Amino acid sequence: MAAGAMVAVFAAQAGAQCAPDRVDLRGPWGQARFSVEVVDTPATRAQGLMNRESLPRSAGMLFIYEAPTNASFWMRNTLIPLDMLFVEPDGEITHIHHNARPLDETPIPGGDNVLMVLEINGGLSQTFGIETGSTLRHPRLDQDEALWPCPPAASE
Repeated sequence: MAAGAMVAVFAAQAGAQCAPDRVDLRGPWGQARFSVEVVDTPATRAQGLMNRESLPRSAGMLFIYEAPTNASFWMRNTLIPLDMLFVEPDGEITHIHHNARPLDETPIPGGDNVLMVLEINGGLSQTFGIETGSTLRHPRLDQDEALWPCPPAASE
């Protein structure tokens, strides 16, 4: 019941303008919003969520690459379980790795055409019903290609 209420709250907020520090997700299950820390350089992507003891429930980390890539992750020095949502250049979530195990160094492949990866607390994807085929909205996606583009600014 609490997860449904949280999705409803996020859905009400999802109509607002896009911002670099948040992502909106939608699919047949509903909508959700996460505040995100963007990591978009080799150094910040390499650090990721390592050595952090917690992540707020409505927060995540958004890995952004310069161009689509073959993305693979691991959980070295990562202390909390994570869901990893692999996102193509149009914003479609094409792979979800559920509940990655803390400290596990087993590679987690995400596919060949990955532009972004959203990490959220382990289990939230299943709690909300987020599935492959869902879409992510963020201003760093090419808005002309995005399946769910950001709304135009009020001044436009």
